[in-house]
Amino acid sequence: MTTSATHSLVNVRAMTQQDHDAWLPLWKGYNAFYGREGATALPDEVTRVLWSRLFNPIEPVFAAVAEIDGRVVGLVHYLYHRSTTRIEPVCYLQDLFTEPKLRGKGVGRALIHHVYEQAQLAGASRVYWQTHTANTAGRTLYDKVASHLGFIVYSKDIEPN
Repeated sequence: MTTSATHSLVNVRAMTQQDHDAWLPLWKGYNAFYGREGATALPDEVTRVLWSRLFNPIEPVFAAVAEIDGRVVGLVHYLYHRSTTRIEPVCYLQDLFTEPKLRGKGVGRALIHHVYEQAQLAGASRVYWQTHTANTAGRTLYDKVASHLGFIVYSKDIEPN
């Protein structure tokens, strides 16, 4: 199901295959923001597989783009999964990125609200995400649209056998 959320002059809609050329620079910008560029860039195969998953109906991962005047200026990727503490599925907002010059203009907020709407339609009981402590601009917005529950994230990469 495709829905559209409009906040101010920002239109948010489900991403389509035709958005690839506008999405790719935003995806690369998102990864660069988190230090994944140059020698530490994600392999091209990861990007190709992600793009494929976004349009595979058996994958639980979804994407939307934000537009201003018909130009794609932001992206969001989110997925649904089970939880050990809830009966309903939960929604993990995994990636959120807007053009840097448009930060503070409502693009990120509109993308987050789109995910909220989609999660509600999917029967999810929570939307959650994580960000880096140094993402002060993002955290300023996140503090307005969600609650910080105080959790610290740990991670360990596992090498395949």
